[in-house]
Amino acid sequence: MSEPARSRADLHIHSRASDGVSSVAQILEQAERIGLDVIAIADHERVDAAHAARAMAAARGMRIEVIVGEEVTTRSGHLLALFIEERIRPWGSLKATVARVHEQGGLAIIAHPLVPYPLCVSERSIRRLLAEQDPIFHPDGIEAFNPTTARMRWAARAPAFVEEVGLAALGSSDAHRAEDIGQALTTFPGRTAEDVRQAILERTTGWQGESYPWTTQFATFRRQMGKNALAVRDELRGKLRRDGTGRDLGYPGGRLRPARLDRRALGVEHGSE
Repeated sequence: MSEPARSRADLHIHSRASDGVSSVAQILEQAERIGLDVIAIADHERVDAAHAARAMAAARGMRIEVIVGEEVTTRSGHLLALFIEERIRPWGSLKATVARVHEQGGLAIIAHPLVPYPLCVSERSIRRLLAEQDPIFHPDGIEAFNPTTARMRWAARAPAFVEEVGLAALGSSDAHRAEDIGQALTTFPGRTAEDVRQAILERTTGWQGESYPWTTQFATFRRQMGKNALAVRDELRGKLRRDGTGRDLGYPGGRLRPARLDRRALGVEHGSE
């Protein structure tokens, strides 16, 4: 008997609200276009665009499900918090941050591990967490493949390391623009976001993906610089005019200050930049 087909999720996507360049609408449309089942928007240190994406997908009756996530900066590197509702403050210890994710009922995933860079969690830090007696400090999974670091020799060890420590292995695009969504994926039995959660907890996930060419990373960086210049302009204009607006966070109501989801516009925003 053949193995049942597995669904596909991209659980590490950045939007315009942090250092991504694409709007929430563009992200949703691309994910639907390539046939993904589940995505997670995991902006740096914020969850507003992820909440907006979940609401927009539901309002539009889209097939895809959206998980609210956040990429949290800890003193030991980046941690993905999935299935959360509230923002987790950055710059805590890795141990305390994993616990805060679990206290919200979320799952803690080590992002782009092993590379000797301040934003990447080291092997030593991961082993130290797993040695803790209380499972509240244990991560739930590790990115076995992240195409932003895949060409680095240290990252080549990640799949074997994840298998050795026995955590769920994930693949994530770490996409900063919509067209890169799906460059790496997590596969799982079932189809829903809850099925993804169970697969991570039961360690039945798989992964697939290809590394980014350096040309792609450079093109993304150029677009980020252009977006940042526009953001500075829009923030200054809003302050000078005192009109309660600022930079575009990529969702309806994202120009308002304070930013807030404009639910009246949920079904009408389109993907133009």
